Amino acid sequence: MNTQLERANRFKLLHQKEGLFVIPNPWDIGSAKILASLGFEALATTSAGAAFSLGRADHGISREECLRDISSIVNAVSLPVSADLENGFGHEPESCAETILLAAETGLVGGSIEDDTGRVEEPIYPFDLAVERVKAAVKAAKSLPFPFVLTARAENYLCGREDLKDTIRRLQAYAEAGADVLFAPGLKTKEEIEIVVKAVAPKPVNVIMGRSGESLSLNELASLGVKRVSLGSSLARAAYGAFINAAQEVKEHGTFNYAQEAISFARINAIFNKD
Repeated sequence: MNTQLERANRFKLLHQKEGLFVIPNPWDIGSAKILASLGFEALATTSAGAAFSLGRADHGISREECLRDISSIVNAVSLPVSADLENGFGHEPESCAETILLAAETGLVGGSIEDDTGRVEEPIYPFDLAVERVKAAVKAAKSLPFPFVLTARAENYLCGREDLKDTIRRLQAYAEAGADVLFAPGLKTKEEIEIVVKAVAPKPVNVIMGRSGESLSLNELASLGVKRVSLGSSLARAAYGAFINAAQEVKEHGTFNYAQEAISFARINAIFNKD
């Protein structure tokens, strides 16, 4: 048996045990199965990767499309799966609550809500509204018959607002509102990460790696008190980057050296043949 409750309990335990864990981000069934075969303990979807797979830019998919993608990944693996639920696909707190409940119906055991509005002229929700949105998401999550791990994201740094003081203020308010995990994607230095971890302790902190310019190791992140490390769209971008480079080699140079670095047919076929 591998029920949603069992997956939820396993996921919750990962956040409670000593040390950090990596939660990589698949974007489709194939990438989810590959990551599961490599021994990771949990997965988290990537909204950007899902959009790329449909030939769209980040934030280019609807809630219905997002839920379909999530459902396909949840059903493809036996691991706990959390999801990037963007800003809840709506500006009002009620939208966040509804999205959490709909996402839970897919078999998810966790998900994130961010304070990015998606509007260029006003990229971050006002503080009070942002907190109310998290409160609504928490209330919805707590109404579920299993422990749903809710992650609250402060998006200042990704939106060009490198305001650590405001970011911490938001994360602390989200923690007070009941969020289980805090996440400020885009933090760049050990000092920033350590300050955030200490500011919201004992709540667990998620940090994203795989972004350009970041080179902290898992050991370094563990020493800073980070609990969870995600990879965002970086695995999807790495895969697409290899694809583009290979195609360009053929088109521009007429050679096929890329094949020497490609995964063997036998290996990838064996991964998918296990079913």
